[in-house]
Amino acid sequence: MTESEDSREEERSLNKFIPPETDEVAEAAPPVERRATPRTGAAGPDRSKGAAFLVASGILLSRVAGLIRQTMMARYLGAGMAADAFNAAFRIPNLLQNLFGEGVLSASFIPEYAGLLGKREEKEATRLAGAVAGMLALVASIIVLLGVLSAPWLVAIIANGFTGEKRDLTVRLTRILFPGAGLLVFSAWCLGVLNSHRRFFLSYTAPVLWNLAMIATLIFFHTGRDEAELAIYLAYGSVVGSALQFGVQLPQVMKLARGVRPAISVATESVQNVFRNFLPAFIGRGVVQVSAYVDAWLASYLGNGAVSSFTYAQTIYVLPISLFGMAISAAELPAMSRATGTTAEIGAYLRVRLVNGLDRISYFIVPSVVALFALGDLIVHLLFESGRFQRGNTIWVWQILIGSTVGLLASTMGRLYSSTFYAMRDTKTPLRFAIVRVVLTTALGYVFALVLPGALGLDRKIGAAGLTASAGIAGWVEFYLLRRELDNRIGRTRLIPARMTRLWAAAIAGAAIPWIYKVAMDRANPVFSTHEGVIHSKFVALLLLAIYGVTYVALTAAFKIPEARTVIQRARRAAKL
Repeated sequence: MTESEDSREEERSLNKFIPPETDEVAEAAPPVERRATPRTGAAGPDRSKGAAFLVASGILLSRVAGLIRQTMMARYLGAGMAADAFNAAFRIPNLLQNLFGEGVLSASFIPEYAGLLGKREEKEATRLAGAVAGMLALVASIIVLLGVLSAPWLVAIIANGFTGEKRDLTVRLTRILFPGAGLLVFSAWCLGVLNSHRRFFLSYTAPVLWNLAMIATLIFFHTGRDEAELAIYLAYGSVVGSALQFGVQLPQVMKLARGVRPAISVATESVQNVFRNFLPAFIGRGVVQVSAYVDAWLASYLGNGAVSSFTYAQTIYVLPISLFGMAISAAELPAMSRATGTTAEIGAYLRVRLVNGLDRISYFIVPSVVALFALGDLIVHLLFESGRFQRGNTIWVWQILIGSTVGLLASTMGRLYSSTFYAMRDTKTPLRFAIVRVVLTTALGYVFALVLPGALGLDRKIGAAGLTASAGIAGWVEFYLLRRELDNRIGRTRLIPARMTRLWAAAIAGAAIPWIYKVAMDRANPVFSTHEGVIHSKFVALLLLAIYGVTYVALTAAFKIPEARTVIQRARRAAKL
């Protein structure tokens, strides 16, 4: 090896994180939890907040489009047989997207690719992108083919409670949807390239096209067709949307990764590193998907409407996780991955970025938890209640949302902890803890969904809320394990108790106003009432939710929470525009 090659190899090795001794990290920087007062400024670069805002903006647009899609589905498919079949079928090919898509590529591809860019090795980065694209093309094509052929057996595994016409429709929809999932895998590859170049907005707004394709399908083809026929048209619309989502990102990717060509090669060290980290991330993502499918399988035994109601609720409670957990984690991962220096310096740098991210996450997730618990009926009514989606469906989905509040904060913060491990080129540790979470989710989900409702004399429909609650308990266990292991590597990372107390107080006080209004208007059953006197119009529901949001921001600003000032500044700039 030449002298220049030795120098290059030494430079690259700086980016490989070696777990430090606790004392070494403590010498590099003081423990973050010892701060006497809340932080008034971010320790990390301001650029990170801007990146997180771009990611959040893109996710918000795509999620709004997704909510519109779900609203249209609720209107035209309702929560019956066809809706259950479509939602169950939709989960099966999504396994391909999720296994090979954004989560796995973020864990394995982005850290290596961004690291090469940080060392200005653009040609090596381009070769890496081409090798990853080639391998994805090969593996995804094989799995799509196998998925289409084995659809009946997959449906039997995922939705064993379906029979007759409902089962046949689910099989047909699964076969239609699989090729679209393959295209979404390449959309995730584009996202990895764009994020590493710090081009966040396009990659996270691209799903808007996918949602728009499905919305257009529902609008133009619902007339004169029954629910089953419309579900088939909707599946084809999903495939078209997948192609659009991939196609809109491709020109920018080709511009940034100049000369990229798909190739099947594992000759270079960077490619080997990606595939070495890919397998644990793949397995970890796989076991998480197993948990999601176990939930769907259990829900299939809870009667007609359970699967679709669970899906509608999931659309809502995943929104804050995506907007804040995913946005902040996605923005931090490339920055963390470029860290160089001594072990102590890298550890201190990661710790400061992690705590800054946790503070931002908690500011937005705490009010989300309170809103879903206390005002979930208003949210469901505003988004879904129309056409075949009636008030009874609203209360059922709200109950599922209440279950989701158990672990919402843990799940969101856990994403950032996992991203920190990925930046350290460690995908095995999150895998181990993901397996623990899945085992717990499965065991507790069976008890909470199928055993407890009958034992307590409750309607079996409440079992759907048990699924989300059990997943939340398992999420806290995973979060604790992730945090404990990372404490051993880079030092303790904790949220400030006084700050968290102020956040919870502001959120509860903000929710009190619309809650009191609901109780005053409907005294018969203020907990799980349909509140017909309150939410007879979507405008009233929107107004009450707006009052809650404004009150929370105002109170946190009075408590001198830094994130409140940022929210107010952005709102003022938006108002000027």
